[in-house]
Amino acid sequence: MKLTSLTLALSLAGTAALAGEVAPKAVQFGESGEVAASLTGVAGDAANGAIVAGSKSKGNCVACHQVSALADVPFHGEIGPSLDGAGDRWTEEELRGLIANAKMTFEGTMMPAFYKVEGFIRPGDAYTGDAGAEPLPPILTAQEIEDVVAFLATLKEE
Repeated sequence: MKLTSLTLALSLAGTAALAGEVAPKAVQFGESGEVAASLTGVAGDAANGAIVAGSKSKGNCVACHQVSALADVPFHGEIGPSLDGAGDRWTEEELRGLIANAKMTFEGTMMPAFYKVEGFIRPGDAYTGDAGAEPLPPILTAQEIEDVVAFLATLKEE
């Protein structure tokens, strides 16, 4: 009986956490592109955020940005600004907005929208017909966004 009660309690807790997740199309951006509310209601995990940021199949932040904290990940790019000191330059709300959809802050940016499911411009449609049909899944989950925000918030100027 105790095991059944514990299982039910844990499954309800998991359902409650999912119920609090903000869907990509429901994200509320502020005037400057910031996102004030957490996308999950759960604190981000900075250690997992570092993994996501350095992963070629996920965030891949290092493809465009220098990140000294991820020195073990090869091939840092120079297209975007260095993320060293990001936690001092931007608030968590600003970081969340930049990761979710940087175009809401910087209109002409090349940075991909990591939490967007429609409205893409994809050459595959015009040239090969092989591009995926919308809606597409977001590149990162809501919790991965929160994790990357937590990681970037730890990057302070020395």
